[in-house]
Amino acid sequence: MNSVENRLVIVVRADPVICGHSVEARNLAETALERGFDEVRIVTWPIDKLQASGLPLKPLDSVLPYSPGIFVDRPAPVGDYKVLDGRHLAGVTGRLIELFTDGVPTVCLSLYLTPHTLAVSDAVRAAWGTGLPVNVTTIAEAVGSDVTNVVRTAVNEGRFGAAAHILSSYLSQDYCVAVSEYTRQLIITEAELVDQHHGTRYAAQCRERITISYPAIDADSYLHLDESVTDDVLTARGLERDGYILFLSRLTAAKGVDDLIAGYAISAASQDKILVIAGRGPQSEALRAIAAASPLADRIRFLDDVGDAEKPYLMAGCAAFVLPSKPRPEFVETFGIALAEKMLAGGGPVITTVTGGIGEAVGDHALIIPVEDPQAIAEAIDRAILETTAEERRDWADRAREYAMQFDRRNVFDRMFAPLRDTAEVPHQ
Repeated sequence: MNSVENRLVIVVRADPVICGHSVEARNLAETALERGFDEVRIVTWPIDKLQASGLPLKPLDSVLPYSPGIFVDRPAPVGDYKVLDGRHLAGVTGRLIELFTDGVPTVCLSLYLTPHTLAVSDAVRAAWGTGLPVNVTTIAEAVGSDVTNVVRTAVNEGRFGAAAHILSSYLSQDYCVAVSEYTRQLIITEAELVDQHHGTRYAAQCRERITISYPAIDADSYLHLDESVTDDVLTARGLERDGYILFLSRLTAAKGVDDLIAGYAISAASQDKILVIAGRGPQSEALRAIAAASPLADRIRFLDDVGDAEKPYLMAGCAAFVLPSKPRPEFVETFGIALAEKMLAGGGPVITTVTGGIGEAVGDHALIIPVEDPQAIAEAIDRAILETTAEERRDWADRAREYAMQFDRRNVFDRMFAPLRDTAEVPHQ
């Protein structure tokens, strides 16, 4: 007899993928245990598949363990070796069917509409088709890049079937959420284009059903940091408190690191502050080459091995945090998780753009610059570091932290699951 009375299943690109939503999945999993779920299953991809994908990955030894009661399922591929992607998707879908038909009341949350919500949609249909008892409630979270990268591409290329597959699968879920109002409007806009061309009625359904659920952040990891630990972490990296300007995110073209390198080189603050670029990604080699050609090459450092445990301390110790994101065809920043994390950690001011959903992440608590504008970056760095007092920066940090607390994992979890709790689909505390 199964002793598990309720379960949360999360389908996501989990650790070690460097992605805010892999961290979000971890945070929601930990909160689910606190909120009364007996078991959490994170269904994700095999490590070797992730390593072969080209996705930026954390060092495996830097990935923090999950609490007891959280299990990570990495289903093996199924079927003929010639059908590579299909084999792995079959493994994920098959594992979901097993979880949906074992008699345990289950809530299943998928992050990224494709392929995860597609897999959940197929698994639910197949589970009902078995004739076995099924008690599953589904939530699909659109994170944004799944819309800009897949739905928008399908619309632009006139591939109605691909767009219809994603939108229909999304709307087939019991609850549909998006990580920001920007993302919600983006989905509605793309659905309207599909409707205009094909006579469908997706937009009205999206407008009515999609609610906002901001990414869940573990505020505990960023609050009340031990000052001595911060100093130890910085010393181990050869850094000094307030002695560096920090970028910490994936190294992709959309993050604007090239603009940051150029802006840093012409800032007055560069005379006594170094630039630390922390992260991994496909643009790593290109950005290192750009930095090497900078007149301040000897003052720019790259860190490619920062783990989750170290990240809050690096954020808290910086003189300023700069994320000059810019829209790209393949990616638009639909929220800005790193910015909210930085606001929770404290430290120097945040400097960023208002690309995509970033405005929702930072509110009025960041220095806003135009995209692709190194001169504006330089001026913002100098304003943040040279033209403000220590008291002003502390006050700024306190107000930013207060704003960012709305993204704490417990607050986000409770808002997301409130409709389910009202209908007794999740455990009550």
